[in-house]
Amino acid sequence: MSVTSTAAKAAAPPRPQERLQIVIGGHVDHGKSTVIGRLLADTGSLPEGKLEQVRANCARHSKPFEYAFLLDALEDEQAQGITIDAARVFFTTAQRDYIIIDAPGHIEFLKNMVSGASRADAALLVIDAMEGVQENSRRHGYMMSMLGIRHIAVVINKMDLVGYDEAVYKHISAEYTAFLRQIGVEATCCIPVSGREGVGIAESSANMPWHKGPSVLEVLDGFPSATRAQDAPFRLSVQGVYKFTANGDDRRIVAGTVESGELRPGDAVVFYPSGKRSRVKSIEAFAANVPKQAGAGAATGFTLEEQIFVTRGELATRATERRPKVSRLLRVNLFWLGRAPLVCDKEYLLKIGSARVPMRLEEVQGVIDASDLTQQGTKTCVERHEVAKCTLKLGRPIAFDLAEHCATTSRFVIVEDYEICGGGIIDESLPDQQQWVREKVRQRESKWEPSGIDAERRWERYNQRATMLLISAASQTDRKSLARALEAQLFADGRLVYFLGIGNLLYGIDADIERTVEKRAEHLRRLGEVANLMLDAGMLLVVTAADIDEEEQALIAAAVGEERLEVIWIGGQRQTSPAVGALQLSEEETLEQQVGRIKGLLQETKAIFRPW
Repeated sequence: MSVTSTAAKAAAPPRPQERLQIVIGGHVDHGKSTVIGRLLADTGSLPEGKLEQVRANCARHSKPFEYAFLLDALEDEQAQGITIDAARVFFTTAQRDYIIIDAPGHIEFLKNMVSGASRADAALLVIDAMEGVQENSRRHGYMMSMLGIRHIAVVINKMDLVGYDEAVYKHISAEYTAFLRQIGVEATCCIPVSGREGVGIAESSANMPWHKGPSVLEVLDGFPSATRAQDAPFRLSVQGVYKFTANGDDRRIVAGTVESGELRPGDAVVFYPSGKRSRVKSIEAFAANVPKQAGAGAATGFTLEEQIFVTRGELATRATERRPKVSRLLRVNLFWLGRAPLVCDKEYLLKIGSARVPMRLEEVQGVIDASDLTQQGTKTCVERHEVAKCTLKLGRPIAFDLAEHCATTSRFVIVEDYEICGGGIIDESLPDQQQWVREKVRQRESKWEPSGIDAERRWERYNQRATMLLISAASQTDRKSLARALEAQLFADGRLVYFLGIGNLLYGIDADIERTVEKRAEHLRRLGEVANLMLDAGMLLVVTAADIDEEEQALIAAAVGEERLEVIWIGGQRQTSPAVGALQLSEEETLEQQVGRIKGLLQETKAIFRPW
């Protein structure tokens, strides 16, 4: 739910550019939503009539008014008195704009809390003065630290119920700040408040003369600015590339949210993990004056001088600044919330920024319980509500920063069956088998001379999208017959297609290296480089190779681009490290049936179009 002040906007000066995202967490019924509701009411940040509307609704249903009802808009939340979703609240002070995320405290909805906290810059953690520090008080604090949130203020709520007793405040403050220190977080401050009575929310109160510290509102305005991240390297996770055609508008706009740094026209940019580069032509904005630059926190778009093909999930950076890490192998700290444990023999989905990649657990280095910090013995899985240091292996490389350099671009969540089941931060980039290839590709892209005809114009002319079809099977299985039949059919259909026999490379461009197991990776790298040239020309390229496994597939994908590679496997799959996502063909099928299935794959991926 979104709440924005209309009356305050009318009287306020132009809105500041600065914006901070705050997550509010804590144990169930400790008063998080009440604190936010009171904050909005006391600062005049509610839409006109909203407070009266909620009061009248409570009266109609013969229930006492609560400020939490200003946020808990879902019917079942009001019925049960708990927050299930993560409500988003927008409001503005003289200092800056805020997005406040009210995260659920009930243990069953911890995954919603993770979703809400995953993009926060700072946090308030609410603790009930009567109940004291509870299990989820500690869990939420641990999860916030795991997501790289380092600015956490502790709000000790319901002080009115303990007679504003300083001793109660000091006991809870000491206990919880000691817990935070154990997980490497120094609390910004502790604030005694009464959300229901409005004490200590918008201003200090005479009820607690012993408290000389700030109010909640003063703490919010005192948090370090997210836009100070403009001094950090530029990072933008690409959410989409939008092409305009109406009224002669031929712009192609790369869009996303600036995580850190800033971008100006003329800046040289590099996209990772592809390594492609260009230069910014213009910064774009929807229904607004064209800005001169894009800074941290801004949802923005920009056009490029040299048109290159980039995809959702890539990380845009400035060429003159520190490069992000790129790898398929990560050392991470994660927490697990799934009902079934995180195990090694299952595929999950990892989401970081706008990237979505298949993921497997490789190794568990250590496990602790997030509520009491007790260490667990050696384990091969991660149980629900445990925190672990693990090694993860991804289906394809991603670009990211380490938590110590940029928390936002190191945060990830793990999805199983369409539900968030875990999350954490990346602590270390481990070398994988394709690292040397990616470095060569990066060097290639830095010197690449782009054609004056961009990829989309070629696709329009040829009525196809450049794709490499890699046909593989066990070494004794016939692959060339299918490759030639496929080439012949696609050519007959009017496609620009070519079958590249592996012997053309082995006795040509590869004539200077031996045909040994040790040199196989270099043979495949060179295959990828030749394929990249032909794909750049817009071809459908058919290639055969024996026994391609997951690592070799990743090597070729690093050279040609993951989005331009489709793997077809004939016969029984390899038992070890099989190619990922391959189209499986049976040796019992006729050539005509196999060709038909491959054409279906090309149609599904929109490499070619289905006939009307």
